[in-house]
Amino acid sequence: MSLENLGLALQDLAIFTAVRESALVYPAILSLHLACLGVFGGAILSTNLRLLRWAFTGVPLEEVVRRLRPWKYVGLFIMVGCGVVIAGSNASEYFVNPYFQTKMLLIGLVGVHGLVFRRTVYREPSRFDGTSTARVAAGLSLALWIGVLSMGRWIAYFD
Repeated sequence: MSLENLGLALQDLAIFTAVRESALVYPAILSLHLACLGVFGGAILSTNLRLLRWAFTGVPLEEVVRRLRPWKYVGLFIMVGCGVVIAGSNASEYFVNPYFQTKMLLIGLVGVHGLVFRRTVYREPSRFDGTSTARVAAGLSLALWIGVLSMGRWIAYFD
């Protein structure tokens, strides 16, 4: 089964058809996806800037991580849920789109990044404050998320 055929089968599910054909639901879900991207992305950016010691240096790293973690989780949960609905509603187009494929690859790499650095930088931030490990984690995170954001935007420009 080709990716396009798999996408057609998925997007023909009743829920994805209803979302795609709605004049209000699809744009509302897309808007919520973007709003939560702002919440999640802002928390990620703030954490990374602190890890790099480029911002919030007067606030202990552990406090920045602790205070932003709930916002990251809420933003991520809603953003991913909305993203699944958006992708499922147009799956036959998205699954063959190289920008969407690259975005999914980068999201997978973000997951690997999280697994690699969770036990160190993100679990014990005060121990890693100012270390090269923290700077590498932040730099990789920024690069990966900029890639995810770019690919997400470029999806619309593939014919």
